[in-house]
Amino acid sequence: MTVTASPVWQSLPALMYHSVSAVAGPMGDLAVPPERLAEQLHALTAAGYRLVGLTEALDLLEQGCTDRLIAVTFDDGYRDFLTAAVPVLTSAGAGATLYASVGHLGRHADWLGRWAPDFGRLLTWDELAEVADAGIEIGNHSLVHHPLDVLPAAQLREETVRSKDELEQRLGRRVRGFAYPHGYNGARVRAAVLAAGHDNATEVGRRLHTPGERRFAVPRLQPTPDLTGEQLVRLVAGGGPSLVPRLKQVAQPGWRVVRRVARATGRNLT
Repeated sequence: MTVTASPVWQSLPALMYHSVSAVAGPMGDLAVPPERLAEQLHALTAAGYRLVGLTEALDLLEQGCTDRLIAVTFDDGYRDFLTAAVPVLTSAGAGATLYASVGHLGRHADWLGRWAPDFGRLLTWDELAEVADAGIEIGNHSLVHHPLDVLPAAQLREETVRSKDELEQRLGRRVRGFAYPHGYNGARVRAAVLAAGHDNATEVGRRLHTPGERRFAVPRLQPTPDLTGEQLVRLVAGGGPSLVPRLKQVAQPGWRVVRRVARATGRNLT
């Protein structure tokens, strides 16, 4: 590791994976088969990138590290992370952060609706402990996997505080990172995540993280199962198209109002 007196980094690519499996149909982009994951990660390391978890990446950049870092993250906590992702990460010499949906552990990902069985069940607490023992950073993905920005204050606090407490008590480790379910956040949600004791958080974003941006809304790029290793190297180098992320940022306040109204009628829009 090369360290300088002050940060000189220009951007941090962060990757957002979910299941490490093969899933057909409309939800297929949330699953990358282990052989494709291996191809992607090995291509990145061959291109000179150092693959670490998100909190470690942020810490290293603050310390002035000049290595070409990529933060590797996985959302939700599917069982295939233990059986398929950990061996691939080990083979590639890569670190990672896994964000666990605490209230769903040991069950299916109910928020995926009728497609949930296609992804298999989530890790149990014992399996999550195995993942942590393998050197993977465990982050918080809230208590229940639903949008946080439409919740009342008391429920928002429960979602962010209780989930962190349970992770730390069960695993015996400090939990520093948070991933917003479905990526939705806002000033109120970010403040709640900070108040709960986290020191960084990540959204979807679909662009590179740059200096001066919020540490509590780190954007990520999503590798898909059809993306080759070579294509992923090009994606992290270029950051992907910038128009769609900007349009989504502009539209988010209005979409939040629509979702808040829908929630009042008993529906969760994501």
